[in-house]
Amino acid sequence: MSRKYKMIDLCAGIGGIRRGYELAKEFENVLSAEIDKNACLTYKHLYGDDPMNDITTDEFKDLVAKTEYDVLLAGFPCQPFSRAGKEEGFHDKTRGTLFFDIAEIISRTDPKAFMLENVDNLITHQKGKTFATIIDVLVNDLDYKVIGVTKDDNGKLEYDPRSFVRNSRNFGVPQNRPRVYIMGFSRKRFGDAVDMLPNSLPTERKEKLYKDLNDLLEMNADDKYFLSEGYVATLERHRARHESKGNGFGYKIVNLPEIESPVSNALLATGGSGKERNLVVDPKEGVAGKIYPSKHTPLNDKGIRVMTPREWGKLQGFINYAFVDKKTGEDKFSFPEKMADGPKYKQFGNAVTIPAVEEMANFMSRCLKILKKQAGY
Repeated sequence: MSRKYKMIDLCAGIGGIRRGYELAKEFENVLSAEIDKNACLTYKHLYGDDPMNDITTDEFKDLVAKTEYDVLLAGFPCQPFSRAGKEEGFHDKTRGTLFFDIAEIISRTDPKAFMLENVDNLITHQKGKTFATIIDVLVNDLDYKVIGVTKDDNGKLEYDPRSFVRNSRNFGVPQNRPRVYIMGFSRKRFGDAVDMLPNSLPTERKEKLYKDLNDLLEMNADDKYFLSEGYVATLERHRARHESKGNGFGYKIVNLPEIESPVSNALLATGGSGKERNLVVDPKEGVAGKIYPSKHTPLNDKGIRVMTPREWGKLQGFINYAFVDKKTGEDKFSFPEKMADGPKYKQFGNAVTIPAVEEMANFMSRCLKILKKQAGY
């Protein structure tokens, strides 16, 4: 059996991208970087590796340069590029952003391939200039074949930004979560063989983890997840104000009986708005009118509650999928002991959907096999 491709996991969060690639069986992690304290605790708890590294430092970049690896993975944030002064390559175009640091690492180490993940707003950020700059840097400055990008006879880049967006709901989970995936292969290493690769990333996953949202929800949740009647009244007033102005904002109950195949809205790291756009009705008995210590008014009589962190974990593929031992059936995912719900919601909201990333990893593996054969690498 050939050796596994070695990968580095940057802006790692709690390791969702890493886990998706590990599930593809062709990749193993050799270095990680994350700076959020709670995410680092969970990452170390899950993988045994301490990812506390800052990709913006020269010290870390030197460490990467000394590390033998093949594939760079990063879920970097969307940040504006300042365009002051002369633009002489990616150093001037992207300085001051985490993408600059990722580009610098790629420039110094020339991995065989990379995959970057971001929010779908990336393609419209700064009227499309941010995304255009990223693609230009990756293709022209760093010399990578980016899947979905071609050049015309004059060397002008041709691509549809929307073709980089993939939705988690098409990859086995009932969550409406569009995300941008950018994958590239080194022209320096593989030459023109990269032009023989398929020019579109996977659009779906055939296997569904859940039939719909109802198949995933765990009813009779703990009382603490049910909203107080005062909070429900506040949400209703808030939505009525927005509706009177013609806006679509406000809370959403995502599992109402009239919804034939319910899916959740995107989970958000900000917590509050992500929860309020993903309320569910839970028919648990004995909740209505109950006094809960931390709530100012009794619990509501409609059974409305937020989803639990565990349900968010299932929507992202962490729980009940990615860490299940195939021999014993035991789910080995867990958070560090005594971690509060707040960081759990934030970490799942920030995370990738693992089944979607797994499909991207399988695609990359197929591409690397094509390149190995064509380029004799």
